[in-house]
Amino acid sequence: MKILFTGGGSGGHFYPIIAVAQEINRLSKENRLLSPQLFFMSPQPYNAGALFDNNIVYKKNSAGKVRRYFSVFNFFDIFKTIWGVLQSLVDVFLIYPDVVFSKGGYASFPAVFAARILRIPIVIHESDTVPGKVNKWSGKFAKRVAVSYPEAAQYFDEKKIAFTGNPVRSELVLPLKEGAFEFLNLEHGVPVILVIGGSLGSQIINDTLIDALPALVKDFQIIHQTGKKNLRDVQGRTSAMLFNNQHKSRYKTYDYLDVLSLRMAAGVANLVVSRGGSTIFEIAAWNIPSIIIPIADSHGDHQRKNAFAYARNGACLVIEEGNLTPNILTSEITRLLKSPEDLAKMSRGAKEFIKYNAAELIAKEILSIALEHEK
Repeated sequence: MKILFTGGGSGGHFYPIIAVAQEINRLSKENRLLSPQLFFMSPQPYNAGALFDNNIVYKKNSAGKVRRYFSVFNFFDIFKTIWGVLQSLVDVFLIYPDVVFSKGGYASFPAVFAARILRIPIVIHESDTVPGKVNKWSGKFAKRVAVSYPEAAQYFDEKKIAFTGNPVRSELVLPLKEGAFEFLNLEHGVPVILVIGGSLGSQIINDTLIDALPALVKDFQIIHQTGKKNLRDVQGRTSAMLFNNQHKSRYKTYDYLDVLSLRMAAGVANLVVSRGGSTIFEIAAWNIPSIIIPIADSHGDHQRKNAFAYARNGACLVIEEGNLTPNILTSEITRLLKSPEDLAKMSRGAKEFIKYNAAELIAKEILSIALEHEK
């Protein structure tokens, strides 16, 4: 049995694939099936260690972006995509998987196109309330379409739809509290705020948080994931901002939180501040109250729609970028952390929102289609 994964170059596309692969491996072992051969096709491996740990073979291809603004690179990326399609036709034919699982994004187009030409069954998963262009297109001929939000169902054939939720890696589901204060060098008895701007960080969240720090560290501790490219800049600015501040040790900055650090941070966090992408589902799995700040110009306004869909469950507060200021961020954080009733309500809303078996549901369908295709 061979299964090919493909998806865009962000953590929001990549890590749900890892979660599904983990479940495929587990279910295959439980049901005494032959160990499946797993492949991942994309221009970048994103996290080669995660691929290796889950016995996934990486296959490099090429794919060009379609930008929504004028750029000379749009012209050159047409040729990248054409070359990627030719590469993928050869490689997908040589692998000849029993099913292709696509998370969408520009990087998935060549592999999905090749699978379409070669008549290989395709399963897609849409993480957002509004699907991207590739998933809208591939949904027309995909055998099954899994969605994270019920709102996304309107864009696909209802006969193919399954509302599964978004897969979360098994190792991230359970936060770790024991030893977390020592591991992260935090004070006991002081509320903790975890700030995550997505896998690449967020400039506007970083800037707003830095300006708010002198007020926040009086009463709270902050664990801040800046994004790898932003770390040096943020550290330099916060060092100046908190110079001679008696509480400067309450601010902890990281370029990227690995699995252990993230679980520890989730174990002690009283509140999370985040973007409106797939991180929402990790926050929901942890049952932690949150403030969601969606990207203002995301494709189809999907981050804003994601955030408000989550807020309708009572799980979060939404601050739109146009309203985001240091004073507003500080006042809303303070209001929430001083209201146990609001925090408890948000925690319940998060618990009601999350579907812990999302990866398992998708993995079972992929295995079912793969076994049928083998016959």
